[in-house]
Amino acid sequence: MKKTILLSAIFLILLTGCSTTRINVASIKIKGSDTMYHLTNLLAQAYMEQNPGISIYVDGGGTASGVRSLIRGEIDICTASRNLEPDEVKLIADNFRSIGISYLIAKDGLSVFINPENPIQNLSQKQVSDIFTCTINNWKEIGGPDKQISRIIRTPNSGTYLYFKEHILEGKDYCDDASVGLTTESVIEQIKKNPFAIGYGGFAFKSDVVLARIDNVLPTEENIMSDKYPITRYLHFYTLTQPTGEVKDFIDWVLGPKGQNIIKNNGFVSLFEIAY
Repeated sequence: MKKTILLSAIFLILLTGCSTTRINVASIKIKGSDTMYHLTNLLAQAYMEQNPGISIYVDGGGTASGVRSLIRGEIDICTASRNLEPDEVKLIADNFRSIGISYLIAKDGLSVFINPENPIQNLSQKQVSDIFTCTINNWKEIGGPDKQISRIIRTPNSGTYLYFKEHILEGKDYCDDASVGLTTESVIEQIKKNPFAIGYGGFAFKSDVVLARIDNVLPTEENIMSDKYPITRYLHFYTLTQPTGEVKDFIDWVLGPKGQNIIKNNGFVSLFEIAY
């Protein structure tokens, strides 16, 4: 009987202890670039494993969508594969008396994807521009087979779409007949099925397609890090104001050796050489 009472008392103490113990979980919300979505998820998962009191939610939808959510105060960090546009900076300034804080977290070589069966695997920047603005429409015009070029582009919500338009097309409009890939993966899938298709996307998305040389330079980690590859860009985290607390700690970790090592090991290019 005494043993039963003692066990019941111990159970009651444990139950009471469990009921009064509170675990404070801080949350960080991130949204934006589809190019960065998988990478940001990997960074978030690794960080949460090392910091059990943090919960990080990651969503895609494109850079523009992330910027809108940031301005509405729905997220803590916007991921972006381009710089903010002047109208986006103005909206932030008008609403928050700040122009936002940008963190460069990785480098990326914006790559031109070609089907492995296509003999044309080296293009100049001008040829790329002419292809996507309908000045060049047949592969034979640049020494390839007599086949119509099928162009695959990203959605206007994509930071990659806008970066490519500004830096390669020099602000000119894309061809009206271009097919649209909702994600970089869907662009690649279309190119894999069509030997005469061409598209573009991040350096990390390179399975089963050829990454064309641009001006005789191949997008490799070394060429991207040294800026030899001509379409090299930075990937960003944006916050409305100077971050503090858990958000600052997470960004600092991403910019440190552990975060940069994850970036390097998952197809993107780290900001610096990793010592381990």
